[in-house]
Amino acid sequence: MNMYELILKKREGERLTKEEIYWLVNGYTRGDIPDYQMAAFFMAVYFRGMDQSETVWLTLAMAESGEKLDLSEIQGIKVDKHSTGGVGDKTSLIIGPMLAALGIPVAKMSGRGLGHTGGTIDKLESIEGFQTALTREQFIGNVNRIKLAIAGQTANLAPADKKMYALRDVTATVDQDALIAASIMSKKLASGADVIVLDVKTGSGAFMQTQERAEQLAKLMVDIGWQAGKKTSAILTDMNEPLGHMVGNALEVQEAIEVLQGKGDERLLEVVFALASYMVLGAGRAETLEEAEQILKETIETHKALDKFAEFVQAQQGNPDWIYHPERFPKARLKIPVYPTGNGYLKSCDTREVGMVSLILGGGRKTKDAKIDSTVGIQLCKHLGDAVTTKEPFAYLYANHEEQAKEAEKRLQNAYTISEIPTEKQPVIKKIVVNE
Repeated sequence: MNMYELILKKREGERLTKEEIYWLVNGYTRGDIPDYQMAAFFMAVYFRGMDQSETVWLTLAMAESGEKLDLSEIQGIKVDKHSTGGVGDKTSLIIGPMLAALGIPVAKMSGRGLGHTGGTIDKLESIEGFQTALTREQFIGNVNRIKLAIAGQTANLAPADKKMYALRDVTATVDQDALIAASIMSKKLASGADVIVLDVKTGSGAFMQTQERAEQLAKLMVDIGWQAGKKTSAILTDMNEPLGHMVGNALEVQEAIEVLQGKGDERLLEVVFALASYMVLGAGRAETLEEAEQILKETIETHKALDKFAEFVQAQQGNPDWIYHPERFPKARLKIPVYPTGNGYLKSCDTREVGMVSLILGGGRKTKDAKIDSTVGIQLCKHLGDAVTTKEPFAYLYANHEEQAKEAEKRLQNAYTISEIPTEKQPVIKKIVVNE
């Protein structure tokens, strides 16, 4: 085999074999294939696509390019979830303790945030002392003992994806369904869970902005999961506005604690119960979605999930008192009210822009090495469809610098459009995709 022939073959719209795809992935990961040839291949795939079999082989080759997390020492059916990225998405912080409280093992590898979306690892590290760098023994031991561990991704977990994504990012070939699906699912398959539930976002703050594209991606990833022997399902959720009320690392942890205390935003709760219910079903702990949701609600009503969150934090060297006393989280210096630009009803939101507001305040990263300020962020007081008036704040900014706050305030106001007439509220759960 040689790379020239594979580029030509894909440029002409022909189908690659399993052996060719494995050769290509392994060769590029080792450094035998230069970037310029791989870039040409990605561009050919961008225009010609890959069929389902090619996509599955690409995913498996990427998953097998480095270490695969062996979770065989963990007792029970292991469950995991993945979100395609959104603003204000703190569902993992809520779902993990709920499932662990039911005795369902959650062994999760998570990443950091880059750009307008926040990472679960960054949020957890806003808790005093919390450690995300765990040895394999600590990771496995914590899951067996308390049923929950969340750690940063190891460098050698699906290394082909890391190298390939970096090249796609600078060659305008990120936005292609087969390549996106292979990137996401290779990491999930390498992470070793038995059950995978995907939260596929759609809307102005999502990678897939139209529901049609999001549904295509969801179906492709569900098919890949099942062909790889994993119980996989996907839920399409709305990202035409942030999820919940808080955007920002420490603020989102505090909102997650509120939910586990029995409070919380209705839209956030709806997404949490939908995702968690499919994880409970996959683990064989309930026969129906209604039964799954009921036992999940009981973990909140009895405070077992809150206690589990504190136990999980302590197991990873964090201060569990912060979970019971969230007022101990450090606060930003400024809390600035933001008023709407007119009276009426919130009609639409540029969710990506709301995420950028958090980035301006210091709550996100412009580069992968940038430091973040865990105290800053946004509190949203209204959802789309709600009435607003110029006399009442629709949001608050948490900031540490006046100049950043001034720019953030203008951009947050401009991120929303206001209608004089009432607008219909949109459902947060758009569609469920399961294996037919």
